[in-house]
Order: sequence, then structure tokens, then C-alpha cells
Amino acid sequence: MTAIWTRLRTLVWKEFLELRRSPQLLRLVLVAPVVQLVLLGYAATTDVRNVPIAVVDADRSAASRRLVEHFAASPYFDIVVDDVDMARVAPRLASGDVWMAVVVPAGFGRTLERPTATRGGPVVQVVADGTDSNSSGVALAYVQGLVAEFNQRRMGEGGVAGGLDGRVRVWFNPELESRNFMVPGVLALLLMIVTTTLTSMAIVREREHGTLDQLYVTPIGRWELVLGKLLPYALIGIIDVLLVVAVSVHWFEVPLRGSVPLLLAASVVYLLCTLGLGLFVSTISSTQQQAMMTATFFFLVPMIYLSGFVFPIENMPTVVQWVTTIIPLRYFLVIVRGIFLKGVGFEVLWPQFAAIGAWGVAVLALAAVRSRRLD
Repeated sequence: MTAIWTRLRTLVWKEFLELRRSPQLLRLVLVAPVVQLVLLGYAATTDVRNVPIAVVDADRSAASRRLVEHFAASPYFDIVVDDVDMARVAPRLASGDVWMAVVVPAGFGRTLERPTATRGGPVVQVVADGTDSNSSGVALAYVQGLVAEFNQRRMGEGGVAGGLDGRVRVWFNPELESRNFMVPGVLALLLMIVTTTLTSMAIVREREHGTLDQLYVTPIGRWELVLGKLLPYALIGIIDVLLVVAVSVHWFEVPLRGSVPLLLAASVVYLLCTLGLGLFVSTISSTQQQAMMTATFFFLVPMIYLSGFVFPIENMPTVVQWVTTIIPLRYFLVIVRGIFLKGVGFEVLWPQFAAIGAWGVAVLALAAVRSRRLD
């Protein structure tokens, strides 16, 4: 028994020595869990707060302002648009700048003060973006609670019956089907995971096999080598997009209201980000195992947490929301869900196109600079 424990202790000590000889791997296994915990602790919340809403107040009376102030005082809503014309607010709903619009009709104050037996109190319409079915459902429940509270407060102050009536209308996902929100997001997620992980191991595999130096001394140029490594995975990514779109539409019956060519164009631009990220990871990794772990724990998993794939960005702390602005998956999710569910075009989505395009060019340039330094 003593001999067994001696041999076991020797093997355990040998493994610790191996870890010590690989400081990058040691940092990975020690730092990554802490980073994951911090990110998940801030990002993983099902609470719905600070919902960006628009107020369309066509009445502009004292009564309508009291209602608007009632919404503004709630911790659940953040009024980012105050207008008198729904036609100007509708594009903000389509772009995702606001989640819902509270429409106060003209004559609201007069009807509220003098309700009739046949007509009752005034009707306030709430138009909600149903893309994120879970968050929209929670936010609509908050609206109903605020309307009931407004009516109770008014009756308590004046004893007048016949309060306002809140009518809900859901755009883009009227049935609030959760799969209509999740399935397009899976497309973006799969494209990122597949192309980034495969690319991150491509250059490292050549280095491990000892063939990278041989490629460098051939007449092949540096960019020709990079393109030769990236283009196969780009083609795989496009094929994956086509397959996922076909399954989403024909199997899961997710509506595809926008342009398929626009979706493919966005995917090509997004591939600049994912392939460039994989190439960058390959320049900071020594083995395929290290490349896989670095790509997964330090890049892919944080991007999933902070992109809005599961947890709404608006519910995260302000500092974390700033961090999400450098995550390309955030912008591609807006594009994919906008094309699938809202049918919006480039005129609405161009800021997201510009963001992922700039990110892709930047990370490819960074990977190229890093690669030259390794020579």
C-alpha cells in the first residue's frame, strides 16, 4: 500500500510540474472560472428593468402628463422617446431602440374626466415589440400593473369611476413564441462557434506537425497562406447558415420576413469577425488544446453571456452594457432577428453592419500583426 501511494504521489507531482511548465495553461484554468463567474453574476438576470419605451402623447393635457410621469417614476421603464406621432416612433420599434410604445390618444384628459356609460374611460394603446417573448411578457405585465395602480390612485383621490383602459398590441411576434426569438439566435451562435474554433486550431495544427515553417519557405505569400486557411471555413460557415435557415423555416416554422440575400451578406461580413478571432487565438496558442480552451473560455462563452442571446442587455449594469458594445455577436443577433422577425432592411440595420465590419477588419489586422511578430 505504501508503494502505491508513493507512485501515485510521484505521478501527481509530475502533473503539477507539467502545469508549471505551461504558464499559459495554468493561467487559463485559474483565471477563466473567476472571469466566467463575474460575467455570469452580472449578466445572468431574468429581471426586466429599465425597459426603453416611447410615449406618443397626442393629447398633451395635464391628465396625460400625469400618466406619463407615472410610467417615468417606475423603475421598470425608461422613457427614451416622447413624441406626438406614432409614425415617427414605429421605426424605433423596428430598429429595437425601444421595446414598446404607450400611445395616449387626443382627448384623453377630457374622456378621463367625463366618462360615459357607453364609451367608458379612455383607451391607451400599448404597442410592444414581441421579438423577445419572455421580456415582452414581463414588461406587459408591468404595464397592466401600472395602469391598475393609476386607476386606483385616481379613484382614491377623486372618487371618480371609469378609469383608463389599457389595450395591448404585439408586433413582430404576436403569439409571443419563444422559439421565434431563440432559433435565429442559434444561427448566429453556431456560426460563431464553428468557424472560430475550427480556425483557431488551423495554424496551431500546422505548427504542432512541424509543417508551418515549411509553408513559410514556399513561394506562397503570407496573405495567400492565411486566405487558404480561412476560405474553407468561410465556405463551411455559409453552408451552415443555409442549413440552419432551411431547418428554422421549414421545421420550426420561424417566419423569415426579410431578405435572404441580405442575411447572407450579413453572414459574410460577420465571418470576418469569427475567422479573424480564430486566427488571432491561433497566434497566442501553442497547442490545439490550448487554442480550443482559450477560444471557448475567454472569448466564446463571455460573448454568449453578454451579447443578448439569452439575457437582455438592457437589464445588465451600465458598466457591463458598455462592455457589450465591443462584442460582435451582439450586433449580428440584432441583424438576424431583425431580418427574420421584423423584415427590416439595410436602411435600418446599417449601424450593425458597420459595427461587425469594423470589428472584423480590426481583428484580422491584429492577427496579422501578431503573426508577423511570431516570425
